[in-house]
Amino acid sequence: QVHLAESGGGLVQAGGSLKLSCAASERASNRNTMAWFRQVTGKEREFVASVSWYGLTNYADSVKGRFAPSRDNAKNTLYLQMNSLKPEDTAVYYCAASSRSGSIFQMATYDYWGQGTQVTVSS
Repeated sequence: QVHLAESGGGLVQAGGSLKLSCAASERASNRNTMAWFRQVTGKEREFVASVSWYGLTNYADSVKGRFAPSRDNAKNTLYLQMNSLKPEDTAVYYCAASSRSGSIFQMATYDYWGQGTQVTVSS
C-alpha cells in the first residue's frame, strides 16, 4: 500500500520557524525523488523544494535561503525546515513522491501525494 502523511503544520508568526514531516510507505519513498508543493485556495499548486534519494536538493526561488528539505531514507520520512517565514508562505503544503522521469518542478511528474497540512503565517 502506498501512502504519504504530512504533519507539523500550524500557525506561526512572521519570522518564525516550522518543520514539516512526511511519513511515507516504503514503496512511495524507495529510490524516489520526494518533494514539497504548496497551494493557496484558488491558485495552482506550486513547487517548493525537492530532495532526491541521494540527497540532491532543488528549491523554488521564493524559498531559497529560508527552506531546506531533507530526508531520512531509513525511516522513509521527508522533512521541510522552514525558517524566516513570511505571510506569503501561508498555504496547504503537500508531500509528493515520484517514481517517474520528468521535471521535478512539475506536478505531473509525481505519482504519489499526501493529503496536505496547513501552514498559516501571521503578520
